Formats: sequence, structure tokens, C-alpha cells
Amino acid sequence: MIDSIRKTILAGVGAAVVTKEKVQAGLEDFVKQGKVSAADAQAMAEKIAQEGRREFENASAKLGETIRDLLAIPGEKYAARIDALEARVRALEGKSAGGAKRGRP
Repeated sequence: MIDSIRKTILAGVGAAVVTKEKVQAGLEDFVKQGKVSAADAQAMAEKIAQEGRREFENASAKLGETIRDLLAIPGEKYAARIDALEARVRALEGKSAGGAKRGRP
């Protein structure tokens, strides 16, 4: 499961890199065609990069929350059963300790 999550994150990072390269290429084309100045293209590239980082951070945070939630589910599911088993163990240990005291002179 962890390996799948890691591959998903790496795929997202790879997509971000490809997108950045495509944005830069597109902006360079606009500069060559004279549709935007080099300074405007640089400003647009920076803004797109900032938005991409923000989106990546948001997605990473949501993924982290989801993973924590998924890992917590089994704990919640079995908490009552674990509590019951711990109570049984304590009861058995109490009987065992009591029996050992009675068996000795």
C-alpha cells in the first residue's frame, strides 16, 4: 500500500515537471511571436509555478489526511475487541495469581 502511495506521489511530481516544461515552451513561443514581452512571460511563469506548488501542497496535505484516516479505521474497528481481550487477560491473570497463592502453603 505504501509503495502504491509513493508511486502516486512521484507520478504527480512528474506531471508537475512536464507541465512546467510545457508552460515554459508555450510562453517562449508567445515571446517569439511578440504576443508578450519576456518580462511578462517570466511573471506568468512564476505565477503558474506558485499556483502549482500551492496545489501540490494542498493535494499532499489531503493525501496525508486520507492516509491517516485509512490507517485509523482498523484501530477504531478493533478497539472494542482489544479492550475486551485485555479485560479477559487481566481477569485470567487475577485468577492465576489467586490460584498460585492458594496452592502454596
